[in-house]
Amino acid sequence: MSMKLHVHQLMGSLLLLLLLSAGFAAQQAEGERVSALLKNVCVNGVELHYLERGSGIPVILIHGGLGDYREWNSQIGRISNHYRNNAVILPDHSAIVEARDLAALLDALKLERVHIMGYSYGALTALFFATEHPERVCSLTLAEPPILRWLPEIAGGQAELDKFMETMWRPAAEAFRRDDPEAALRITCDYFSGKGSYDQVPAEFRQSLMDNIQEWKALTTSRDAFPMLSRDSLRSLKLPILLLTGEKTLAPLRMINNALTHLLPDAEQVTIPGATHDMWIEDPERCGQATANFLAKH
Repeated sequence: MSMKLHVHQLMGSLLLLLLLSAGFAAQQAEGERVSALLKNVCVNGVELHYLERGSGIPVILIHGGLGDYREWNSQIGRISNHYRNNAVILPDHSAIVEARDLAALLDALKLERVHIMGYSYGALTALFFATEHPERVCSLTLAEPPILRWLPEIAGGQAELDKFMETMWRPAAEAFRRDDPEAALRITCDYFSGKGSYDQVPAEFRQSLMDNIQEWKALTTSRDAFPMLSRDSLRSLKLPILLLTGEKTLAPLRMINNALTHLLPDAEQVTIPGATHDMWIEDPERCGQATANFLAKH
């Protein structure tokens, strides 16, 4: 059996609003169909929602911030043909907490070992889970985890971290404190997709952002949204890893991906041509094929 897990996370579905608006309607239709199949489970005192599809080796999909299971609509059919998919929504505000919830969820679903695919903040959660429970992970597919605590130690990284915090993260948090979630979304979109991009977001996708606005608020106002991930704990991982990155991704994410590449020299690396941080939405075919090829070997 194979599973997909979807987890609410940080930096994941913003550039897509500008670049893939034409393809969103088709994915929206699929999302409406699968949403009726969502199940509930209570772990660690929190009610989680998940989608289970297919049969075979378990594959857990963890989505990015401001997102949910719909981020994986383009991949659900592809993977469920060969694996069992579980799409799960984890409504927390720390990658460490979410990793613990993921462990509890796998216990509840009686899954001992799984493949994990993490996108953006979901990839950060996947890394924390893997370092705590390496025996439960068959493989990791990581699409640009925001390990922001590494940036001050990377050449030019502190300036990029300051830009992220000063132009997006703190202003978005302040907008939430003013009870102005739309302003928070506008600020976020300006950073990820360029100034004025929020006004070009299709109505359906804007609604999907608002559907997950409370998770974004919890993250931007959290005191520990980006916990430190130990390099030594990553070096100790002895499992297959695929690193996905967009050719045109944001500078801080490129820096972090380069650091991961040097830290994990045996990891497979795939760059999606012309893609930004929202590679899964912009080019689901290339991302899906790269992942399918990787999973087939492990």
